[in-house]
Amino acid sequence: MAEPISYQPKPPTIGPTAREELEQLLETLHGSGLLRLANDLAAGRQDIVGILFEGLNLESSRYAVQNIAALLMMLGQIPPSRFYKITSTVKDALLAAAEEPPAQKEPPGVRGLYKALKDEETWHALSPLVQGLLALGEGMRKPAPEKPISAVTGKPSDA
Repeated sequence: MAEPISYQPKPPTIGPTAREELEQLLETLHGSGLLRLANDLAAGRQDIVGILFEGLNLESSRYAVQNIAALLMMLGQIPPSRFYKITSTVKDALLAAAEEPPAQKEPPGVRGLYKALKDEETWHALSPLVQGLLALGEGMRKPAPEKPISAVTGKPSDA
C-alpha cells in the first residue's frame, strides 16, 4: 500500500516580512529623529512629569482648565446647525466690515439718519443685533456663580 505524501506548498511572498517592515520602521524613526525624541522622553519622564504637574498645579492653570470646560459645556448646548449659522454670519459680518466703504459725496446728516431709522429694512437688519445686546445686558446683570462647575457632577451649578 502506498503511503500518503505530505506536501505543504510554500505561501507566496506578497510583500516584505514583518521583520523587514519593523527594521524599515526603525530606520525611518531614526532618520527622522523621532526615535531619539522617544528615547529622551522615556529617559527623562520623571523630570517631564514633575514639570507638567508643577505647571498644572498653578491657580491660573486650574482657572484655564475650568474656563475651557465651561466654554465646551456652553457650546454643547447650542445645536450644530444654529452654531454654524452664527459663525458663518459673524464671518460674513467681519468680511463686510473689512471691505472698503463706497465713496459718498457727502455724509447722510441728521435727515439721512432719521430716514434710516424709519426704514423697515434697516430695522430688520438691526433686530438680531439689538436682541443680542439685550440678552447680553440681561446676562451681565445676573451675579456670577461662586462655583460655576460642580466638582461632583461636572455640570454647571445653575443647570
